Amino acid sequence: MQLAPDQVSGYFRDGFLVLPALYCAAEVAVLQAETQRLSEVMSDCVKRERSGAARSILRVHETDGETASAAFRALTRTPRLVQPVTQLLGDDQVYIFHTKINVKAAFEGGIYSWHQDFGTWRSDGLRAPLPITAMVMLDDATELAGCLYFAPGSHQDGDVAHEEDHALGALNRLSADRRQLTRVLEARRPVPIVGVAGTVVLFHSNLVHGSGHNMSPWDRRQIYVVYNPVANKPSAVESPRPDFVCSRNCMAIEMVSDADILSTVGGSTAGKAPLTLGAACD
Repeated sequence: MQLAPDQVSGYFRDGFLVLPALYCAAEVAVLQAETQRLSEVMSDCVKRERSGAARSILRVHETDGETASAAFRALTRTPRLVQPVTQLLGDDQVYIFHTKINVKAAFEGGIYSWHQDFGTWRSDGLRAPLPITAMVMLDDATELAGCLYFAPGSHQDGDVAHEEDHALGALNRLSADRRQLTRVLEARRPVPIVGVAGTVVLFHSNLVHGSGHNMSPWDRRQIYVVYNPVANKPSAVESPRPDFVCSRNCMAIEMVSDADILSTVGGSTAGKAPLTLGAACD
C-alpha cells in the first residue's frame, strides 16, 4: 500500500495521517477476541485498573512470552501498516520498538495527559524522534469514549519538557510542562481523532497528544504499534526499562500477507487460496 503525495505532505504538515476503515469487520473481530483473551492473562505485561480490568496489554507482537499473539503479530507485519510507515521514513529497515493495547473500560477508563511520546522514549536511549506509531482502532473511537486529541503540527515545534505530574491522576508517567504546553495549544488548536473500528492513524513521536476519560458505556480499545528505524535503535542506558516497553529485538521485520490476520483463526482461510485485500474486507 502506497500513500498518495497529498497524504505524505499532510503527514509532514500535521504530524499525523488518518486512514479510515483500513481493516475490515472480520479482521477487527479477530483482534477484539484476542484482546479479550489477552486481558485475562496474569502477567507484568498486563496493567490493570483498580477494579482488576485490563488497562494496557504490552508486547503482543512477538512469538514468545505470556502476551504473544499470532493475530497481533500478523497485524504488525501487514503491508497496510508497514508500507506507509517505511514510505514516510524513507527507510525499509524498521523494527517494532513496542506494542501496546490500551483498553479504556466503559465508564472507568482514565485520562492520558498531554505529552510527546519522545519525551519518554528519549530516556530509553533513542537518539532522534524518528519512530512512527500506527494506532489501529479496535472499537469505534468517539469523543464520549475518550478518543485521542492531537495538536496538529506540534511535532514541528521540537521537544517539549516533560515532568512527573501526579495532580491529574493521569495514567502516563510523564506529562508535558504546562507553560510550554499552553503555548503549543494556544497556537495549534487540538482536534479529536474519531473513527470507526479498523481505522488506522499514523503519528509522529513528537506530536503533542492526550486523551480524556471514557464517559461512555462502551469500551474503547486501540492498539499502538511503534516502528523505529534499525539505524535509530536505542543506545545503552543505565537502568533500562523492561523489554515489554523498550524492545531489545531490533531485527528488521519482514512483511506477511494482508490475509494473515484471518489466517490465524482455525479454519478461516486454511487450505484456501490466499485472500486479496478486497476479499478480506468483503
